[in-house]
Amino acid sequence: MPKDMTPVNPPTLPKPAGYSHGWEVRGGKTLYLAGQVAFDKDGKVVGRGDLVAQFRQVCENLRVVVAAAGGQLTDVVKLTIYVLDADLYKRQVKAIGGVYREYFGKHFPAMTLVGARDLYDAADGCLLEIDGVACLP
Repeated sequence: MPKDMTPVNPPTLPKPAGYSHGWEVRGGKTLYLAGQVAFDKDGKVVGRGDLVAQFRQVCENLRVVVAAAGGQLTDVVKLTIYVLDADLYKRQVKAIGGVYREYFGKHFPAMTLVGARDLYDAADGCLLEIDGVACLP
């Protein structure tokens, strides 16, 4: 993580667990991450019906995009996670958290979880989509 990035977690808000309230970034370049779904490099869905496997593929896709721009996942300052079934996500949060730590370690960007009625790629079997913002040195 570049030295010019700092999490913002005011003491007057609840202590965040697994996310940050915000990030202050000074300098660098901004990379906007398009909504990533569980497609592999051939455009095939990975983990059809398996939210944890799909979360892993999406994290890998995010890693590849950030790396292609010269960064790493600790440069990500904002993620929005869209899921078709928020209750399923919550029931599998421990396993999803394990996958998250494989990719992000103890780095916690500002995050939002949104229960969505539909996703563009839902008909192909995608259960979640993640977009975000990275700030690169």
